[in-house]
Amino acid sequence: MDRQLARLSGIDLNTIRLRRLGVEHGERIDAALQTLEPLAERLCFVRPPFDLANVAASADAFNAGLIVLDYIQRIPPPGNHGDKRGSVDATMDFLRQFADAGVAVVVVAAVSRSKDAKGRSTYAGDALSLASFRESSELEFGADDAFILVNDPDDDTGVILRHLKARHTEAKDIALTFDRARQRFTPRTLTPPPSAGKLQSALADLWVRTAVADDEGEGDE
Repeated sequence: MDRQLARLSGIDLNTIRLRRLGVEHGERIDAALQTLEPLAERLCFVRPPFDLANVAASADAFNAGLIVLDYIQRIPPPGNHGDKRGSVDATMDFLRQFADAGVAVVVVAAVSRSKDAKGRSTYAGDALSLASFRESSELEFGADDAFILVNDPDDDTGVILRHLKARHTEAKDIALTFDRARQRFTPRTLTPPPSAGKLQSALADLWVRTAVADDEGEGDE
């Protein structure tokens, strides 16, 4: 929630996280809180134990329409599955059942280092692929869409959301600028090109509408 306050208010995250807020920040914090308030009753943070059975029970109790799991290798499924690979395979089987029941599922996964052109182990974006998801190929096979967020080597503030798999649509990478101090992602081009699809247009429009404060607003530290 601190990150969302930073993104919406335009106040840097450290100032918010360490509660170094003054009267000069009040107006922007109030505007950010008003933006977040209608969403609060739609959020549920699962308490321990952090396993898939508790996730399912919590989602049913909350009548959730969207489940976000971060990160999937640390959330075990019911039963004994021998090793981590078998555990992840079983988890993906359960998650497909969640989706079949009408719930959207977003899964965040760890990735393994890959080899670059010189044979060195790296997390560099050009070396990462579908094979980089850790533990099991079932992660990319079971997902409808798979993305990896990587730094843009040609832009210090740029990141690229690489669309590695799209089961039902055309895969399209999304270029973004990431303001680390304020935890804010913005599309490189705020006005989508004519060929942009509905999801890309909606993404650009959402970030424009929720950016309620200027990055260079008075009172930043």
